[in-house]
Amino acid sequence: MNVDLTGQRALVTGASRGIGRAIATALMDSGARVAAHYRGERAGAEALVRGRDGSVALAADLSDRRAAAELFARAVDVLGGVDLLVNNAGVALESPLDQSTDEWLRAWETTMAVNLTASGILARDAVRHFASRGGGRIVFVASRAAFRGDTPEYLAYAASKGGMVALSRSIARGCGKQGVKSFVIAPGFTRTEMAEDFIARYGEDYAMKDVALDRMTEPRDIAPLVVFLASGLADHCTGTSIDVNAASYVR
Repeated sequence: MNVDLTGQRALVTGASRGIGRAIATALMDSGARVAAHYRGERAGAEALVRGRDGSVALAADLSDRRAAAELFARAVDVLGGVDLLVNNAGVALESPLDQSTDEWLRAWETTMAVNLTASGILARDAVRHFASRGGGRIVFVASRAAFRGDTPEYLAYAASKGGMVALSRSIARGCGKQGVKSFVIAPGFTRTEMAEDFIARYGEDYAMKDVALDRMTEPRDIAPLVVFLASGLADHCTGTSIDVNAASYVR
């Protein structure tokens, strides 16, 4: 099956590297025009869209709620509308329980701002935009941590991803009659730049200990699912969560 997304317009957050970059690339390879969001890695984002007619790199610091709201409006403006929002950008800040309260709260608030609040702002704007134009789709890139939990150092990360799941399901249940479909993809440990610090600290064997396959999940294992969901061929799966964790967590 070849999926043709010609004519579709997508905003992908966190597209300069890792899972977001793979998703943006797969969408463009399938014919979509993409607004590739980045925070600080301008060169990577611009290289991603170079030579891709109609695609553009857009900068925004998603820890700033105003910037998150402005990002969606900018994507609509440069693309002439948005048909797909991929809420992928995220942070995973280690916060040991023995940190001072102020340090712990700073990490908690930053994690929630980027992972959940920005996703909520973008999703709200997307729902209103889609409802006025006959429909659209949202994909939230959450985590297995939303379902199985995480270590005490990553309470905020797990909680923020759990919030994304609830957000997606609420949109699917409440906005479907307006043509809005919403999905969650829940990766497990994935070989990305963000994961390298963890691997360097604990070793690859530790990261692989729960994985049932012979290699770690990579961004290219996740991206095709977003293309498929964007195609409309799985619209009756709205509200679902798709696990991509090599059986490291089975529900």
